[in-house]
Amino acid sequence: MPVVLIDMPETHGSSVVKIIELIGSSPNGWEEAVDNAVKEAAKTVRNIKGVDLKKCTAKVVDDSIVEYRAVVKIAFVVDREE
Repeated sequence: MPVVLIDMPETHGSSVVKIIELIGSSPNGWEEAVDNAVKEAAKTVRNIKGVDLKKCTAKVVDDSIVEYRAVVKIAFVVDREE
């Protein structure tokens, strides 16, 4: 499995990074599908530090791509109470 490198925040203690897997979609392309996944995650997740594109797929209807899908892993630093 590939390793996702994350810029860890400078803290006096330790940090924890959590990784979630999402599927973004777009009618226009895989890059937009990835961007949509990150934007949607950012609505409820803070401190996003990286994204790893795992897989690209597409939905085809009548010999044409109608939806691009991107499976991504999004990494974020977990907030800790001081």
